[in-house]
Amino acid sequence: MEAVKEIQKKEADSKEGIERTRAKKLYAPPVDIIEDEKGLTLIADMPGVNEGSVEITLEKNILTIYGAVEPEVHDSYRLVSAEYGLGDYQRTFTLSDEIDRDKILATVKNGVLRLVLPKSESAKTRKIPVKAE
Repeated sequence: MEAVKEIQKKEADSKEGIERTRAKKLYAPPVDIIEDEKGLTLIADMPGVNEGSVEITLEKNILTIYGAVEPEVHDSYRLVSAEYGLGDYQRTFTLSDEIDRDKILATVKNGVLRLVLPKSESAKTRKIPVKAE
């Protein structure tokens, strides 16, 4: 018999003393981080967001991703049961000095946010030639 794994959205940690202006739950989107020689790629699952509802800010070394989700309203039917919690998404990351902040790229498609964080030239591995004397 196959084990069933239940996946639930994790609520984001609320910072002490910070007030939210939207009366919705705030979830921490699950994120995969992939590293290669060129840099890092962050892939965040944020169902319900699009390019108009995602905001990415970088202040000093803190990268914040925020996605606002609006409920779908359908006049032709009524909601009988809702197991999927509706709310906004927010996640913060501390970037090292190895990231080239001017070349960060962000795309979103079907509720999946992809951030490409390239390494700065000084942080990339380089081969040092050896000369004979």
